[in-house]
Amino acid sequence: MEDAISHAQSSLPAGRFEGRVAFQQLVRDALACAAREGWPELILSDASFHDWPLGERSVADSLQDWARAGRRFVLVAAGFDEIVRRHARFVQWRVRWDHIIVCRKASVADPQDVPSALWSPLWALQRHDPVRCNGVAGAEPERRIILRESLQEWVDRKSTPGFPASVLGL
Repeated sequence: MEDAISHAQSSLPAGRFEGRVAFQQLVRDALACAAREGWPELILSDASFHDWPLGERSVADSLQDWARAGRRFVLVAAGFDEIVRRHARFVQWRVRWDHIIVCRKASVADPQDVPSALWSPLWALQRHDPVRCNGVAGAEPERRIILRESLQEWVDRKSTPGFPASVLGL
């Protein structure tokens, strides 16, 4: 595990980032790294995922390469309409890999209260200002632990199951 952390530290940037372009590239790079290095778990959280690059072919390819039995993917959002509207490739991937994906709909008065973050056991990214796309990223253990605890609170207490892979009707 220490070798994997060391590799994540060397292959992904640490520190502050600013702007939508930088944020989107960090997401692309993190998901490609997750696929390359076999990260066991990913948690993505955002109010709507409006400006995430989830619909891009390269991101879909990274997620496809990452996905396999024993992996866990958690998605937390205030709503999933933007994902369906803007990220068709991600929605198709989500249907295929439903057995490793947990989707949670956050019950909040203000969607901007939902953290905007990508967490893994090896590296994390968090936007502190989603409007301006400013935040921090890195592999420091304390950053990852604090973010994981915050996201787990959203998964366990502040959200309910949402975004089913299919809608069954009679």
